[in-house]
Amino acid sequence: MLDVRLFRHEPEKVRGALARRGDETLPPLVDEVRTLDEHRRAALAEVNDLKAERNEASKKIGALKRAGEPADEYIESMRVVGERIAALDEEVRDAEQRIEEILLATPNLPMDEVPAGGEAENQVVHTRGEEREFGFTPRPHWDLAEALGILDLPRGAKISGSGFPVLRGAGARLQRGLINFFLDVHVAEHGYEELRVPYLVTRETLTGTGQLPKFSEESYLAERDDLWLIPTAEVPVTNMHRDELLEFDRLPVRYTAYSPCFRREAGAAGKDTRGLLRVHQFDKVELVRYEAPERSREALEELTREAEVLLERLGLRYRRLLLATGDLGFSSAMTYDLEVWAPGVEKWLEVSSCSVFTDYQSRRANIRFRRAQAEKPEFVHTLNGSGLALPRIMACLIEHFQEEDGSVTLPEAIRPYVGMDRLTV
Repeated sequence: MLDVRLFRHEPEKVRGALARRGDETLPPLVDEVRTLDEHRRAALAEVNDLKAERNEASKKIGALKRAGEPADEYIESMRVVGERIAALDEEVRDAEQRIEEILLATPNLPMDEVPAGGEAENQVVHTRGEEREFGFTPRPHWDLAEALGILDLPRGAKISGSGFPVLRGAGARLQRGLINFFLDVHVAEHGYEELRVPYLVTRETLTGTGQLPKFSEESYLAERDDLWLIPTAEVPVTNMHRDELLEFDRLPVRYTAYSPCFRREAGAAGKDTRGLLRVHQFDKVELVRYEAPERSREALEELTREAEVLLERLGLRYRRLLLATGDLGFSSAMTYDLEVWAPGVEKWLEVSSCSVFTDYQSRRANIRFRRAQAEKPEFVHTLNGSGLALPRIMACLIEHFQEEDGSVTLPEAIRPYVGMDRLTV
């Protein structure tokens, strides 16, 4: 969440940054927080004065009693003071609760370099890789995969409903091989520690990364235990050090984890829902970093590049987008999306989203570090990115490397992980 001191000392900065997100309901929250904060601070000051007055009166009452003199007047006045303190304490709690509600529902402030506007204002940073020339009309991945016997959408729908595909045989093997390939590169070459994390998490955990309370309707809940299915491994991995104080020499912390991901909002009104394009359950390898504040912007470039390396080794044509403020995630201060060209559907498909969250998540999760023993703790800056997300990578691979006879030639980088060089009928 945002630091309430920003609302107190730099209201115009906060108001302007929130306005750039394009939601007209956000800027007025600045004044509400400021009013509540002023009331809370005034009430606390009065409480402190009243408690000091009560302490002095208690001494006088004690002295009068020891001297055998009446103290009823002081006792009655202190009863009134006690009632006033109780009333003020309740006002402080109410103000703090409302401030927290607003801060939990207020998105992060975009960095200055993030372009203003909606999806149309997203900027292409660069495009890499060669566009393949086909001597035939490329087919969409769902046609190819079903003909190859590696994708079974009807049985997935029978088991769980739409948006839950089944991969079979070489399809399941290919996806497993891709996951292992991604993890091996991130661990051996990029210096990440691999984690295996729970897929069900507490409400507090989802709140720490910003999914709750804002996006409760888009998450799956096991109500009996009040446990939530994770929408991404970002959630448990970022919370690994919740409520902890790290030493400066521990930074940066770099974790990678594979997990299935569960999301209710898999697409609406049939938009991009065919095949593997939008599903309720999918697999992903996640990258998470804790960084010192002064390094977080540079770390975003590093993390995004680590995801790009995988696309280049797979031989896919991709582009990096800098997202505009209106397309920016709720908790993000700046995001790069990586999109791969899928010739069968003739679309750029997002396969990775890499973001820096500044101290937004770490304030919610209370993740801090100390530069030196005598120095005041600071909040870390968190980052995460998909490295990479399935199954759109599967869709792009199948479409990009398809042959006219319906087979698919696999890129050399993953052949050792799959144990084959071609997918054939």
